[in-house]
Amino acid sequence: MPSSTPGFVGERLREARQVRGLRAVQLSEMLNISPQAVSSYETGKKTPSPDIADAIAHKLNLPGHFFTLPARSNDERTVFYRSMSATTQTARRRAEFRQLWLEDLANYLSDYVEFPEIRIPNFDIPVDPMLISNDDIEHIANETRKFWRMAPDGPVRNMIYLLENQGVIVARDNLGAVTLDGLSTFTDRPYVVIGTDKGTAVRWRFDGAHELGHLILHRNLNPKNLTRPADFKKIEGQAHRFAAAFLLPMSAFAEDFFSASLDALRAIKPKWRVSIAMMIMRAQHGNLISEEHERRLWINYSRRGWRGMEPLDDTLEVEEPRLLRSAVEMIASPGGQGGADLSHAVGLSDLDIESLCALPTGYLRQMDRPTMTLRTAGTQAKVYEFPSVRSSNGRRRE
Repeated sequence: MPSSTPGFVGERLREARQVRGLRAVQLSEMLNISPQAVSSYETGKKTPSPDIADAIAHKLNLPGHFFTLPARSNDERTVFYRSMSATTQTARRRAEFRQLWLEDLANYLSDYVEFPEIRIPNFDIPVDPMLISNDDIEHIANETRKFWRMAPDGPVRNMIYLLENQGVIVARDNLGAVTLDGLSTFTDRPYVVIGTDKGTAVRWRFDGAHELGHLILHRNLNPKNLTRPADFKKIEGQAHRFAAAFLLPMSAFAEDFFSASLDALRAIKPKWRVSIAMMIMRAQHGNLISEEHERRLWINYSRRGWRGMEPLDDTLEVEEPRLLRSAVEMIASPGGQGGADLSHAVGLSDLDIESLCALPTGYLRQMDRPTMTLRTAGTQAKVYEFPSVRSSNGRRRE
């Protein structure tokens, strides 16, 4: 930190404290100051001394100049949270700030790397979620596949790659709450954060498809709908239904549904890479089983102890984002930027950047090897474009 702190922004302190999961009193104890002092810094009534400002940056593991960055605008945005009704406001605020940090990173990297074009279809969907039917959702899921020139009846090979190829910025991040599965928002471009506090490969694939459902079905939603419990439940149910329809197209799934038994569903799980529980629900969606048969399947499902962990959950590969990771790797090429450059530019710690960009721990410090020439002020940025990913038949591939 500099010798004085006239540019200290209290709102940034509150943001950092909430991301780190600390109450004001906890931070005050770590700094050996009063909770009232922390509050006065956050409200801007007082400015911390240089020593206290240094201690704040150290305790919160952030570069000192993070706290001199401009306060964020109060522009209202619609953020969709998985399981919001069971999640504390503190956890939601932490997750939202993490998403904003992801946005900061993407905005900075976009000055040097050309991300894929945003290709989220904008269908004629009612603004009022109560007017969207299940039949509408099934149709929209199929139309989304057509829009992206996907095989109409095949499994999604990689849900995260698919989203990234359509211009969505995706991160897998620990959100600090097992009741929070993920979030999404659509600002300058769509963003999806998949929570890793709990889950499996198939669950995280479903989370990605669920957030895609929000981006398509609820893009023009009035944020007030999310504050009404009945509306929120309806909206979450619609995103669930979209995810199921998108990952398991009914016609193709019905052909694979050769036997209404748990062992048969287990056999096709590696192909579709969705949970057996989801396949049971999908069979009910398509009237492939009776209510009584569905009830027996759920009873046997519980008896086998699959509610906590299903077969193959520990063997199916977890899908990892690659877009931001590749962007950082590109700007770190010889003559490009170093890890310290990136950390300083966005005002985040190495660990935060590495986590949000799916980089291995310690990667940014490796960027600072002596043989690399760092970018200097006034240097023209080099723009890289991610290549289109297409299959041999010319179709865009996820």
